[in-house]
Amino acid sequence: MMGETRWQEAERADFASAWTAELAEVPEFTDSTLHMVTGLLLPIWKCLPQESSRVYRFQTDEGERIIGRRFSPAWAANALASGVSAGLTPDAAYAALMEGRTILDLAEGLQLRRTRVMGANRIELSGFTDAMRERLRAYGLFSEIISWRLRFFVPVDASGPEIIGKLLDRYPVERISEREAA
Repeated sequence: MMGETRWQEAERADFASAWTAELAEVPEFTDSTLHMVTGLLLPIWKCLPQESSRVYRFQTDEGERIIGRRFSPAWAANALASGVSAGLTPDAAYAALMEGRTILDLAEGLQLRRTRVMGANRIELSGFTDAMRERLRAYGLFSEIISWRLRFFVPVDASGPEIIGKLLDRYPVERISEREAA
């Protein structure tokens, strides 16, 4: 059966060398932001999102033990009582959009969401008018004509959060919603 696959046989020493080299490239630790509801969960259980009911137990670097449920950045932003976009930083918005489950409805009918175009994930801005085109380009968005339609995208590189910050300053978030992952 091996002959019918793309697998190749390797000597143990060659494999161990390749494995060690690949392992050396992986960072020992990574940082990420988790949105958690912690504390006494039973009284508010029905108010929490039902996408996952898994309960996490973890311990902080300071030794504090915490139990809670993980939830999406969109739910976190909607749960804030002080306003829709008050707790949504450009970095958090970018991360939530790249995750693919968050849709940001902005002022003046604009919408940001992750789309898959030509085999790559992109953050697309829709709902723009002809009068907005030059401003969007000045903010750093790029445009492409796909199927005879002009589309605007936020770069998915290090400049993405900064560009989203400019967009959110001019077109504040009106609503944050979730969608099923594609």
